[in-house]
Amino acid sequence: MHKDLHEANRLSWNAATRAHNSHKGDQALFFRNGGSTLFPEEQGLLGEVQGLKVLHLQCNSGQDSLSIARLGADLTGVDISDEAITFARELATGSGIAAHFERADVFDYLGSAAVPDRSFDLVFSSYGTICWLSDLTAWAQGIARVLKPGGRFVFVEFHPYAMVFDEQWRMHYDYFNSAPLAQDGVSDYVAESGDGLALGVYQAGEQDFANPHPSHEFTWGLGQVITALSQSGLAIARLDEYPYANGWKGFDDMQDSGGRRMVPPAGMPRIPLMYSIVAHKQ
Repeated sequence: MHKDLHEANRLSWNAATRAHNSHKGDQALFFRNGGSTLFPEEQGLLGEVQGLKVLHLQCNSGQDSLSIARLGADLTGVDISDEAITFARELATGSGIAAHFERADVFDYLGSAAVPDRSFDLVFSSYGTICWLSDLTAWAQGIARVLKPGGRFVFVEFHPYAMVFDEQWRMHYDYFNSAPLAQDGVSDYVAESGDGLALGVYQAGEQDFANPHPSHEFTWGLGQVITALSQSGLAIARLDEYPYANGWKGFDDMQDSGGRRMVPPAGMPRIPLMYSIVAHKQ
């Protein structure tokens, strides 16, 4: 486990989170007006959450967390970024939606939370999370420990096959890569995606963001994810792949095919751009 790189990523996320939220307008008003940031895929996979104790790992600034809490869940959100958790707590207060947020490295939280009074009916994680995890086995085992017997893990993530391409759709990165990838820092992907990730109308916000803190990512193939979860004692109920990316325009000339489902430009073959997993604790 590379805790030193996790700490570097925390600093990078603190800087990027401020830029991200600058483009989303009055988010508390968005939620007070009944808004939700969940896409249909997450809603369908989560199912009925009324009365369930839900843990949202790597919750970022809490928008999806509050969308789940509004459906009746007893929601705890965890993220490594100080900036994100501070924003999430303020957003919960401003929106009037009850949720609990904790600032912690996900591995530290999963280790400390594995006690009887802090077990969960459902653990959720989504979109751009797994690349920040340096130890997939510890992650999967931690999820299994905090789930109640019969509890579910719901996971939605960008497809690792798509991550072999650079922004111009040229094959550039290895699918199989065991070494951390040093990056210039977490980007302002909200600005890059425009209306795709805005809450309502995109706001100009911070311009020409350049992250002063480098970041470090980890590459995990689909087989590694499935194996880690299954070997931790979780039974895989379903694995789905999707030929679109919800909200995120990570590559040149992506088009909105409807419902903010972003697809490659016309003429390109369809490829998997995201995937989802539902697993149960046996």
